Amino acid sequence: MIAAYLTVPGFVDIIFNTPGDTLFWTYFLGALWGIGGLTFGLAMRYLGVSLGMSVALGFCSAFGALIPPIYLDLTSSDEAGSFSDMLNSTGGLIVLLGVIVCLIGIAICGKAGMRKEKELSTDQKQDAIKEFDIKKGLLVAVFSGILSACMSFAITAGKDMAVVAEAAGANPLFRNNVIFVVVMLGGLTTNFIWCMILNARNKTFTDYSNKKTPLLGNYIFSALAGTTWFLQYFFTAWEKAN
Repeated sequence: MIAAYLTVPGFVDIIFNTPGDTLFWTYFLGALWGIGGLTFGLAMRYLGVSLGMSVALGFCSAFGALIPPIYLDLTSSDEAGSFSDMLNSTGGLIVLLGVIVCLIGIAICGKAGMRKEKELSTDQKQDAIKEFDIKKGLLVAVFSGILSACMSFAITAGKDMAVVAEAAGANPLFRNNVIFVVVMLGGLTTNFIWCMILNARNKTFTDYSNKKTPLLGNYIFSALAGTTWFLQYFFTAWEKAN
């Protein structure tokens, strides 16, 4: 919301004047993106960092790059950024080549993971990754990767807000910040509900105010991590513009 306030004039009015169905799909896809983030952690648990990230982020990149253009083709084939448009432009073909490389990488990493599982004894698996489970891990990683791509779908669903933001004077680089407010509200909803469930299950609500722990440091570093994560969008936009 701070980013939207600084870069999109009247972002609150833009959101309130957006049709309900647009807001719903942007929010709903944001909630699915939040589930993708939650299951991403499970992929790390079952596969380890290297294999888990390779599979989850590979599918996220592939689906995030392909589904929105295909959707545009189904709804309006003449629109810029559609799959047909990608096939007829150098930039689009390079993106498709990147997706193919991602999918090949996923296949290689998956094969390597299966070979690793066969070569290691049960004790060695437990020593390397306490809960290593190739079948469960790959299933969760694929699920996580697909749902994590919903960030891209949500931006496409809320593009009308970005158009209005730019017309209102927002820098084209940061016009999507008004969309992020709605998308990340969906992600916040998913994460908040799951955290509350875990707090209730583990009886850890008191951790938020436990003076025996470095509360100030925990809150500061958590906020810093979230801020740093969000700044990637600014740098990505700046990189594309330059």
